[in-house]
Amino acid sequence: MNGTYGPAGTTASDAGPPGLPVASGRETLREVWRLSRGYRLRLAATGVLGIVSTGVDLIVSVAIGYLVDRVQDGTADLATVLTVTAAMVLSAVLGAAGTALTIVLATRVYHSILAALREELVGHAMALPQHHVERFGTGDLISRSSDDVTAVADAAPAVIPVLTVTAFTIVVSLGGLAALEWPYAAAFAVVLPVYVLAVRWYLRIGLGVYRAERTAMSARAQQILESQRGYATVLGFGIAEQRHRAVMTNSWRVARQSLRARTVLSMLNARLNVGECLSLAAVLVVGFVLIDHNASTVGGATTAMLLVLRLLGPVNQLLLVIDTLQSALASLSRMIGVVTIPISPADVPAQTANTGVRLDEVTFRYSDGPRVLDDITLDIPPGQRVAVVGVSGAGKTTLAGVVAGTHLPQAGKVTRPGRTAMITQEVHVFAGTVRDNLTLAAPGAADHDLHAALEATGAAPILDVLRDGLDTPIGVGGHPLTDAQAQQLALAHLLLTDADLVILDEATAEAGSAHAAQLDRAADAVLAGRTAVVVAHRLSQAATCDRIMVMEHGRIIETGTHGELVDAGGVYAGLWTAWEAGR
Repeated sequence: MNGTYGPAGTTASDAGPPGLPVASGRETLREVWRLSRGYRLRLAATGVLGIVSTGVDLIVSVAIGYLVDRVQDGTADLATVLTVTAAMVLSAVLGAAGTALTIVLATRVYHSILAALREELVGHAMALPQHHVERFGTGDLISRSSDDVTAVADAAPAVIPVLTVTAFTIVVSLGGLAALEWPYAAAFAVVLPVYVLAVRWYLRIGLGVYRAERTAMSARAQQILESQRGYATVLGFGIAEQRHRAVMTNSWRVARQSLRARTVLSMLNARLNVGECLSLAAVLVVGFVLIDHNASTVGGATTAMLLVLRLLGPVNQLLLVIDTLQSALASLSRMIGVVTIPISPADVPAQTANTGVRLDEVTFRYSDGPRVLDDITLDIPPGQRVAVVGVSGAGKTTLAGVVAGTHLPQAGKVTRPGRTAMITQEVHVFAGTVRDNLTLAAPGAADHDLHAALEATGAAPILDVLRDGLDTPIGVGGHPLTDAQAQQLALAHLLLTDADLVILDEATAEAGSAHAAQLDRAADAVLAGRTAVVVAHRLSQAATCDRIMVMEHGRIIETGTHGELVDAGGVYAGLWTAWEAGR
């Protein structure tokens, strides 16, 4: 697996295999700023409302200080107490209402921006070349589009109230201290570097730790996904225990990274407690000195202490959600890492208005393995149907993938039509109705178009056993389809795409079943009049094609019509003889 992506401060053993890129802090900030376009005026209004609401809350501290001074002077009476109480109640009500509205507005903007990012993530991920995704592991991409999106979304209820209150409280409280007596603000400002250094230390260490935790989760997801997808292989080769150990190894890696994250959080907690102690001590000492020199009053010192305590409260709340915030930021940078992956023109096969296919000296290998395709040169004229046959491991499926563009050759050039569609043996039925599955290929198709496609591929009888016809749910949780029915539905789906080039990679490989002839007829209907590459499992299907190519060890060793190759007495003739004998 290529690539050097990974969180700073982690080793290969900690972070697991390299995955898709992770955006830097600057890239993340730039993308969030871009996504905020259209919401910036609302954000500015939210900021103003937040500052005003927090400013109103200062009345409580000032009122208490005022009352303390009046009591000390002996001038306080019932009217003074009632006035101060009314001011405090009114301040609390207005401040709470303003803060609540600020949080609601901030949350709406947050989720609007997150929704836009989620749509871009899915859209960009779907546009990534398949070879790019497979190189880093499908599990990593799935983790980013599920676990990471969930982490960022779930952080909103905990983080947004604390962040909004903390940010505005710090600004307003420092302003209030300066307006009261500048020495109080200076005393608190002297201690601020303790908080700044603590937060800087945490941001430098914490982000890498949380990225490593997310990377470990991606590696675990990849192992679980591979075990589930390859369930039959796992059972067939008796490697269940091996796969179990792989999942457990990655799960323990997640546990270690989670413990590291909690340890870093505890260390931050200790640093902030030191800052809190120093802040209170500094203001108390300054208050004592000012009162001793008649530069302040007991009420002024009380107000200053209340403002500092009011400031430390949100900071402590921020401490409680700082791990959630860091986790969300790590997830956000992973999501944006996918969005910002450049798609180079070199990642996509050249497209032409011509409906033919051209491969010029194409070479392909998986990672650092041996060549799977070795110097393939191939011309398929428009409208010609070409079958690719050969023993297992000859390179047939890889050739189909290179023609389709799911694999990028290491050398050579591939040219194909822009409208290309491919079906493999492992077809997928999406959760939804029959209509939903078919209209994925043609959103504007009317019901009569869907019925025509089903009729052409012999899939119309499927509707006879479905209670609600096209509106019957299928896939997960819906009406189950047999393998043959799923393949017929996939062929109807492909017919609706009206592609210029069709690639069938053993897409009708119901070998030896009662449905083989039916699937062959369905394939003929789909391929009629189109350029086609057919990786043929059954040689009877290859025999009906315009041309047959025989592959061996990544090379094309024979090419010609069925009759020409049988008469030549070569490899294909031997395969055909064995096929006929098997029938």
